[in-house]
Amino acid sequence: MKLRAALEGNDADLQEFLQEYHASEIAILFEKLTPEERKQIINILPTDIASEVLSEMDEEHHPEQILIDLHPEKRSEIIEELDYDDATDIISQLDEDDQQEVLGDIDQEDASNIRALMTYEEDTAGGLMNTDVIKLNIGLYKNEALSEVIRQSEEKEEFYTIYAVNDNDILQGIVSLKDIIKSRANVSVSALLKTDYVFVKADMDQEEVAKLISQYNLTSIPVVDDQMRLLGRITVDDIIDVLEEENTEDILKISGVSEDEELSGNWQDAVKSRLPWLIINLATAFLAASVIRHFDPTLQKLTVMSAYMTIIAGMGGNAATQALAVTVRRISLSDLTDQQAFRTVLKEFSVGLINGACNGLIVFLVALWYDANPMLGVVLFLAMTGNLIVAGLTGASIPLLLKRLGIDPAVASSIIITTFTDCIGFLLPLYLATKLLL
Repeated sequence: MKLRAALEGNDADLQEFLQEYHASEIAILFEKLTPEERKQIINILPTDIASEVLSEMDEEHHPEQILIDLHPEKRSEIIEELDYDDATDIISQLDEDDQQEVLGDIDQEDASNIRALMTYEEDTAGGLMNTDVIKLNIGLYKNEALSEVIRQSEEKEEFYTIYAVNDNDILQGIVSLKDIIKSRANVSVSALLKTDYVFVKADMDQEEVAKLISQYNLTSIPVVDDQMRLLGRITVDDIIDVLEEENTEDILKISGVSEDEELSGNWQDAVKSRLPWLIINLATAFLAASVIRHFDPTLQKLTVMSAYMTIIAGMGGNAATQALAVTVRRISLSDLTDQQAFRTVLKEFSVGLINGACNGLIVFLVALWYDANPMLGVVLFLAMTGNLIVAGLTGASIPLLLKRLGIDPAVASSIIITTFTDCIGFLLPLYLATKLLL
């Protein structure tokens, strides 16, 4: 049965159709549906599935709008089924009046936890964490600890780590459920502590959190305040979403597209985000054109150069993009030391020299065969080699320099590098031709 036919049938047929799909697949189906059709589906789904569908939806498809349009009772059931971090992500997208309406309808303890999470910046550990954790007082003994774990886990689908705290909720370490089970009855939680744990502060950037979880192969990481008071945890499934978001953001920035543009947005938003960058690119293109104008006499005498110089400039742009992509990725994965930064630039210089010489040799042979002019081949060989060296150097050094200056290297690098490779790509062959062929 097709989705459209199921929507036009009765609720029983629609429920039967939806049973074949996972919540994440239903969230994808929502991209093709109208607001009324989405509401129709959410209303007939079991609460646990409906909440998971909303949590799986991309922010740009506005799950908060589906939520606010529901009957208050259904809406409250869904919110109370959501993890606190997912509920916060959705509710924070509503305007203030709707936020107060939604939070006023749910359990006050849940509302208090969500309000607390909403005070943190969205892209920090605090904005990413879930306050729903399993924690034990270090003074508890085995049987007491097991009873407490059972009690706290009743409303949790899963948990990765048990955190040990003192009477003031100060994090003391982590405890393995296996160690608790295997221990003797008179053993306290304090004797089972693992104190070599990794933690993050609530104001840490989410990208740094992702690096730590990846570096130490963690399934979750505790979040604490400045006094080491346990605030919550961040799980690996949240980090997967962060990595996808950060990678998308970097790709858009390198391409000269604003991170604010929604991938499925309308043409007006696309024009608004892209036009400023295209105007900047146009300005740099005029700079490259001025180089050509300067060598008008050379082009009038050597018209063949007009064909070859576009090849050299284009190759430089491609080589610079390769170096830029690798360098920006290295920067995003770790902060490079001065020595590592130098090695990165030196590597791209070497790559540019070798690739430039290889491509230059091909252009030399083409000029020798097609134009029967060895000296023209030498000019093109030198120009190609020189431009690919410049491409490698700028592709590596510009993002490193921008990072040092506190400017996002993914945003401005491509425009600066394009200017360099275009200008040098035209300047080198025309200058060398002027000096060696005229």
